[in-house]
Amino acid sequence: MLEIGADNSNPGDLIKDVNEDTFMTDVVEASQEVPVIVDFWAPWCGPCKTLGPMLEKAVLASKGAVRMVKVNIDDNQEIAAQLRVQSIPTVFAFHKGQPIDGFQGALPNSEIDAFVGKVVETGGVDASGGLSDALDSAEEMLAEGAAGDAAQVFSAIIEEDDQNVKAYSGLARAKLSLDDIEGAEAVLNGMPAEISENSEIEAVFAKIALARQTLAVGPLLELEAAVTSNPTDSKARFEYSQALYAADKLAEAVAQLLELFRNDRDWNDGAAKTQLFTIFDALEANDPIVLNGRRKLSSMIFA
Repeated sequence: MLEIGADNSNPGDLIKDVNEDTFMTDVVEASQEVPVIVDFWAPWCGPCKTLGPMLEKAVLASKGAVRMVKVNIDDNQEIAAQLRVQSIPTVFAFHKGQPIDGFQGALPNSEIDAFVGKVVETGGVDASGGLSDALDSAEEMLAEGAAGDAAQVFSAIIEEDDQNVKAYSGLARAKLSLDDIEGAEAVLNGMPAEISENSEIEAVFAKIALARQTLAVGPLLELEAAVTSNPTDSKARFEYSQALYAADKLAEAVAQLLELFRNDRDWNDGAAKTQLFTIFDALEANDPIVLNGRRKLSSMIFA
């Protein structure tokens, strides 16, 4: 099995107890490499018992992008005094030997995750455990036509991180490149519901819808001839645009749909406009074809 992003971090290296003798080494010096979160606590502190495990979970999830140390203030009052800890729990984040952020009191889990995520970003460390590099490699494979290899990498990423939207998107697009429309749709329908409402996923659904249409399109040259001989044949022009899209002539497909909208915008319940929006959704928002097409469509709508 292809393994990506395996976490080789030892939890004992990521989370440890420190004292006045080891604070300089484990916090100030260690934070030169990666950020270090310092949790000031005491055995008698009720909120500390809630906060501590949540912090530890978030730190472990960062896979080495941030470390955590725990300081018992009863045993290390000098450290607490130097950092002016007035109450507990108190948390500081250190980077490059200096405190950069912190908070007092117990926080909900979502805010703890956000705090740790912010600290990780400050450190500029990849918290994905190598998955970001794997995603980039898979996208390069897909762009170079190695859709089968890309699909394997995207699948491996999903096994490591089943919340990775980009991996689901990539796997579905790889399936489409392999002419496996049903497989592409199954990938998206099988992803966790909490991450399914995403613009990147909606774009792939649009690609799937367009791919289904191409299965029934007629020969490109015949449809072109039909439009040339009868420019007012809306059905022929629409099918011609589908054939152009299937031939990867996207700008030409959009041009034909714009012409259809100009001539007969109400044909087939506004099919030209609907198809244009589907193509726009399938492409990048900053694609020149999208930008130019939206501008021309807007000028027609509001003319």
